[in-house]
Amino acid sequence: MAKSPEDEHPKKAFGWAARDSSGLLSPFKFSRRATGENDVAFKVLYCGMCHSDIHMVKNEWGDSISLLREIVGEVTEVGSKVQKFKVGDRVGFGCMVDSCRSCDNCKVDLENHCPKMILTYSVKHYDGTITYGGYSDCMVAEERFIVRIPDSLPLDAAAPLLCAGITVYSPMKHYGLDKPGLHVGVVGLGGLGHVAVKFAKAMGLKVTVISTSPNKEEEALKTLGADSFLVSRDQDQLKAAFGTMDGIIDTVSAQHPMMPLFSLLKTDGKIALVGLPEHPLEVPAVGLVKGRKTIGGSMIGGMKETQEMMDFAAKHKVKADIEVIAMDYVNTAVERILKSDVKYRFVIDIGNTLKPPS
Repeated sequence: MAKSPEDEHPKKAFGWAARDSSGLLSPFKFSRRATGENDVAFKVLYCGMCHSDIHMVKNEWGDSISLLREIVGEVTEVGSKVQKFKVGDRVGFGCMVDSCRSCDNCKVDLENHCPKMILTYSVKHYDGTITYGGYSDCMVAEERFIVRIPDSLPLDAAAPLLCAGITVYSPMKHYGLDKPGLHVGVVGLGGLGHVAVKFAKAMGLKVTVISTSPNKEEEALKTLGADSFLVSRDQDQLKAAFGTMDGIIDTVSAQHPMMPLFSLLKTDGKIALVGLPEHPLEVPAVGLVKGRKTIGGSMIGGMKETQEMMDFAAKHKVKADIEVIAMDYVNTAVERILKSDVKYRFVIDIGNTLKPPS
């Protein structure tokens, strides 16, 4: 049996992971694969956290090994056939580290929809190695799946764009909700929602934040620059906004009624779902039939689009609002995420605070 790159030339590495049922992360040592001829190796400097981390920590998706994505750093080594990157470049990658390269999706730069897409965390790569995620000192990945981080973007605030950023940017582009002058609603003002507002404004859209929390109005209007704010439980506000929106980006991962959102759309309006509620949403047929409305979904983006998003963010000064934390604060951060006690993304300072386990 052929040995994997990990067996032949292991790269010693260390990080933190959820390795038992305690719900806590702890330090551990492991190995990365050797840097292949098409690979880029880089030192991890920052890694973002999102609610998916909670699922992994709690082992709610099963077989949790490690955490996670939104990883940025500096190139330390490149393979002999790498063309796009050199040592010292600022780079990162998000939720996927590989794909089959040959299916219909891969051929049109939709690697994120490849049936054999390899996640950045907790799965076996084609070569037999484990993708241990980003809470670690180093990463190795094929150059196709690496994104260049423009110099004008701070590395720490750029990290969440590799997940939250592309998750909201991609549906805006795909559903044609990126044309200046359109009116777009953003449901939810969390890690995804606040970045959606920023991208929408940078695209020249009129933006209404839709929330169940009246106390988020000032943040939406004064801090993030939204044009208006709508409390989704206020019938008078819903009535006043009836049929005014060209599209809605729905970022909410909790159960919520869809009919009020359909009522806000113009004829041929579109709702793009990017949140992942635990239970199925009820979608009344009448909400779709009246006005020829459309509801669809979206998840991250392909690598070409992810680089496009990052370049757009740099050009228009779009970055995530973050709280930078030390590695040993991560278990406290998990509890704070559960309480929605962060505006709006935690980012771990891996480069300065991750220490080798004893």
